[in-house]
Amino acid sequence: MDASRILAKLEGRAPSIMGQQRYKQSAVLLPLLNIQDETHVLFEVRSMQMRSQPGDICFPGGRIDKTDKSPKETAIRETMEELGISASNIEAVTPLDYIVNDSGRIIYPFVGKLLNYEQIKLNEAEVSEVFTVPLSYFLETEPEVYKVHFQVNPEKDFPFDLIVGGKDYKWNTGHIDELFYQYNGKVIWGLTAKILTHFVHLLKK
Repeated sequence: MDASRILAKLEGRAPSIMGQQRYKQSAVLLPLLNIQDETHVLFEVRSMQMRSQPGDICFPGGRIDKTDKSPKETAIRETMEELGISASNIEAVTPLDYIVNDSGRIIYPFVGKLLNYEQIKLNEAEVSEVFTVPLSYFLETEPEVYKVHFQVNPEKDFPFDLIVGGKDYKWNTGHIDELFYQYNGKVIWGLTAKILTHFVHLLKK
C-alpha cells in the first residue's frame, strides 16, 4: 500500500483517545440546588456496602452502559437511580472537561441543577447519606494540596537488554496533586475534589 492510499484511508477520521476501548468509562453529575436563595453543591456518601471506595464522598455517577446514548445520559440516569428522582428534576446539564487518568479510566463530568430536592429517596444500597455545601465556601476556600509520588517498578523478567542504558535507564517519574476540602467534619478529596476545583476555576475565569 503506497503513501497516497494510506493517507486516503485515514482522511476524515475523527481522532479519539488511543486505546479508548480498553478504558473504564464513567460519567458523574455535579449537582447544584438552591437552599434559602443560596446555591449549594450536593454530595453523596457512598454506602459501606459498596465494594469500591465505601464511605467516600462523591458525586452521583457511574459506569457508562452500552444502552446509554451518551455520557450525559449516563450522568442523568445514575443520578436518578442513586437519588430516587425523576429526569424532570434535573435540568441544564452541561459538560465540564473530561478526565483521563493513568489507572485506565475516563470520567465525563457534568454540572446540572436539581429541582425539588426534598423528593430525594436514596438508593441505600449505594448511598448512605447526602449533604450540601454552599458554593460560596468553595469559591472562597482553596483546597489543601498534597503530592503523591510514583515509582517505576519493572517486573522481574523485564528485557533491560533491549533498551539503551539497561538497568540504569533513566525512567521518567512524576507525581499527582491530591486535593482536599474539609467542611463540617466532611472530607472531600480524590476525583471529586479535582472535578469541583476545575468547576470553581471555570466560574472564576
